[in-house]
Amino acid sequence: MQLSHARAVITGGVSGLGFAVAKHLVAHGGKVALFDVNEEKGAAAVAELGDAHARFFKTDVTNEAQVTDNVAAAKAFMGGLNATINCAGILGAGRVLGKTGPMALAHFQTTVMVNLVGSFNVAKTCADLMQHNEAGADGERGVIINTASVAAYEGQIGQAAYSASKGGVVGMTLPMARELARFGIRVMTIAPGVFWTPMVDGMPDDVQKSLAATIPFPSRLGQPQEYADLAAYILTNTYLNGETIRLDGATRLAPK
Repeated sequence: MQLSHARAVITGGVSGLGFAVAKHLVAHGGKVALFDVNEEKGAAAVAELGDAHARFFKTDVTNEAQVTDNVAAAKAFMGGLNATINCAGILGAGRVLGKTGPMALAHFQTTVMVNLVGSFNVAKTCADLMQHNEAGADGERGVIINTASVAAYEGQIGQAAYSASKGGVVGMTLPMARELARFGIRVMTIAPGVFWTPMVDGMPDDVQKSLAATIPFPSRLGQPQEYADLAAYILTNTYLNGETIRLDGATRLAPK
């Protein structure tokens, strides 16, 4: 896929990793539909990208009917749909046995619903429309990129819910890629390490520095543009399929 031909639904698209992808695609001539719940940031994102190239759709990724309607509207706005990048997610931090008692089941459920079920919901809805695209090079009709985390592999104390949700994203990558292969739809996952996103920006300075010190090389937090660069490369390399790529500076999370 040429980036200038990209017509992409991006969840979590108004900030952090998702907005970095949106900026990258628009800069290369693509069009984007930004799915998010933050209307204020959505308006600012569209103002920066230009309303001819981007549109905001207030979207709860766990709401099946809303996602179905918004994906259809996004396709109509962009004049097509051939890429989906799922960046919407929540941290869902909390200990299984905390100071006030066991983790509330609702907390675990919410984390899994947003990070895992939400990713699946958007992916399957977009794939349903992509399957009807005219085939391009190698018979390709679309690309789905999900976002996991290195916590899927070595989750820390307090990340049971988050790691479970991201581990699920990794786990569905290959079977989804195998199933959608007959439609010419590729499925990939990126597992970022510690990136400079709004989640991290709110942490104290000493915590940010300690996080950076744990990363072998380069010993710093990842930049959203580096995620966007990888996502863009995945879109353009048709032979990348069914795999999760760690993007983490060789970091391995400590127990806590």
